[in-house]
Amino acid sequence: MTLRIGNASGFYGDRFDAMREMLTGGELDVLTGDYLAELTMLILGRDRLKDPAAGYARTFLRQLEDCLGLAHERSVKIVTNAGGLNPAGLADAVRTLAGRLGIPVRVAHVEGDDLTAAYPGALAAHAYLGGFGIAECLTAGADIVVTGRVTDAALVTGPAAAHFGWSPTQYDRLAGAVVAGHVLECGTQATGGNYSFFAEGDVRRPGFPLAEIHEDGSCVVTKHPGTGGFVDVGTVTAQLLYETGGARYAGPDVTARLDTVRLSQDGPDRVRIEGARGEAPPPTLKVGLNRLGGFRNEVTFVLTGLDVEAKAALVREQLGDALAKSPPADVRWELVRTDRPDADTEETASALLRLVVRDPDQAAVGRALSGAAIELALASYPGFHVVAPPGKGAPYGVFEDVYVPQAAVDHTAVLPDGTRLSVIPAQDTLVLEAAEEPDLPEPLPAGPTRRAPLGLVAGARSGDKGGNANVGVWARTDEAWRWLAHELTADRFRELLPESGGLTVVRHLLPRLRALNFVVEGILGEGVASQARFDPQAKALGEWLRSRHLDIPEALL
Repeated sequence: MTLRIGNASGFYGDRFDAMREMLTGGELDVLTGDYLAELTMLILGRDRLKDPAAGYARTFLRQLEDCLGLAHERSVKIVTNAGGLNPAGLADAVRTLAGRLGIPVRVAHVEGDDLTAAYPGALAAHAYLGGFGIAECLTAGADIVVTGRVTDAALVTGPAAAHFGWSPTQYDRLAGAVVAGHVLECGTQATGGNYSFFAEGDVRRPGFPLAEIHEDGSCVVTKHPGTGGFVDVGTVTAQLLYETGGARYAGPDVTARLDTVRLSQDGPDRVRIEGARGEAPPPTLKVGLNRLGGFRNEVTFVLTGLDVEAKAALVREQLGDALAKSPPADVRWELVRTDRPDADTEETASALLRLVVRDPDQAAVGRALSGAAIELALASYPGFHVVAPPGKGAPYGVFEDVYVPQAAVDHTAVLPDGTRLSVIPAQDTLVLEAAEEPDLPEPLPAGPTRRAPLGLVAGARSGDKGGNANVGVWARTDEAWRWLAHELTADRFRELLPESGGLTVVRHLLPRLRALNFVVEGILGEGVASQARFDPQAKALGEWLRSRHLDIPEALL
């Protein structure tokens, strides 16, 4: 018996018509939608400040207005975390919509994740719940289940547990569903989107993924026939490594062992995932804290032609003098040398000097900066202009994660008839520890090498987790893996990416995936919303790594 679960959203703002595409493109039992991320919770928190009835992903309602009839006709269950900070409010809105459309649907929701009251000063504080609240709603006959902050994989583990009747201690099966959920959660990243080797298929409009989940927890990841993109071992490997760390991938229901997962091509656009082992979950739940960190402003000066360094020094000195009376708490300058000599366009003859300021007081980063910068318009370096004038300063957010005992959270399933059912927290738990490091493969025999980009023999995908970044790197052949595992150490990683110098870089080996996963601690400051870095979510950190040159064995090239 197979359960077909598809995904129609990887983030708040994803392709609007994906829900219709997934409902009309082929058979499905369950359609999920992932709308939440660390930054999204901050955005929804600010929405709720303006309107206490807000706090959920409004685009989901608009999508549902177009597709609720389709889902009802095809008996497809819908499970989504679009409830954000207000799952009860979204559930009510769905009922109102269904009544207006005359479509009989049973709506349930999951709550208990909101711990904001326990953290004074937090804009939003939400625990990451597991999938058994979702399972209770579906078992009670819900057609649509709305949640707040659950783990992304819970959108799959919940339906799978309900469909197959899994108990909370069937860890291997739950781990398989977690792996499937992690592959699906980011939508088209599993079907060729954001993929290192994107040129190997047509990824102009990749289709959304689905998983055929089996009772033993194994699955096949695929997509609807005729949709764009492609599914192969590489695209699935890339997504498995995304925003993970070591071999133990912990969640509220189970700790999945990523080092046990086996991937194999099961036909065109079909990848089989099997072998996942699971362990008891940790005794604690992660809680994401979002708070306002202060105010931020920026201005980017364009430096064209000759004497770029001298021009940058001049404007830095001028603005430093102007801001000296009331200097912002944090001032950061970055000169980006996008210019080249004897350029045939003005843009390619220009470099960018970026100034970012932060302060708890909006006035310190608003009028003070904008006035000082604009007053230089006729009194600074030749060719003075800016990309855009600075504004009055905008609030920025700070993310932090803390942990609470599982029993401290009142995980509640609110069933279609209004019954409130408490979900029992995990009874068997296991304190999370690092897995034993596996043995390295045999190194390649010595031979001639050539200086070349790492990306010729390895793929990568990177992302953010709070202030940390992870970079997953995988080899495409056994021979390349034998070289990569010995060559790309944590120290070599720091050499190749100097921004990680001085930071803690932890390397994890995943031999079954021919992969290394690097966690770079603190590179993103206080999280994506603080925008402490040029690439605040580390989305392109892996591609930067792939562009760096090493001495690569010629046999691999």
